[in-house]
Amino acid sequence: MKNIYLVGFMGVGKSTVAKVLERMTGAKRVDMDGWIQEKRGMKISEIFECFGEEYFRDLETECLQAIAKETDQIVSCGGGCVLREENIRQMKDSGNIVWLTADAETIFQRVKNSTNRPILNGNMNVDFIRNLMEQRQQRYENVADVVVITGKKSVREVAKEVMKVVGR
Repeated sequence: MKNIYLVGFMGVGKSTVAKVLERMTGAKRVDMDGWIQEKRGMKISEIFECFGEEYFRDLETECLQAIAKETDQIVSCGGGCVLREENIRQMKDSGNIVWLTADAETIFQRVKNSTNRPILNGNMNVDFIRNLMEQRQQRYENVADVVVITGKKSVREVAKEVMKVVGR
């Protein structure tokens, strides 16, 4: 079976949906941020603080290269992993890209108490989230094989929809 890559803005439910899909399908679940944290022995926020965003994006690419060598995985991707062409190629060559999306207000409600979202540090507000989402929206649209809106659905409903649209 091909991998399923869950992409989208932070707070859309990628990690949560991946956990449910793992239970429903028996596929191995891989959380990119978790993989990076384990490999580097640092939290994502610490990596950003110490080395910067570009270094973190390099780690995402390294992670995807390793993941793409295996099959039958549910991969919860970092929100910005679609920003690099080489990442897109890795995902397209080894699986289906599912764009999970929600509106800025929903995302804000989901992440407002989070302290592990370095991009939002000092910018935890709906307008900043909306603007960043708008900057990335075209990219998500261009790379996604399918789109699933998560906003008003339960996690299980989203997982079932993902399975349906990828043919599992």
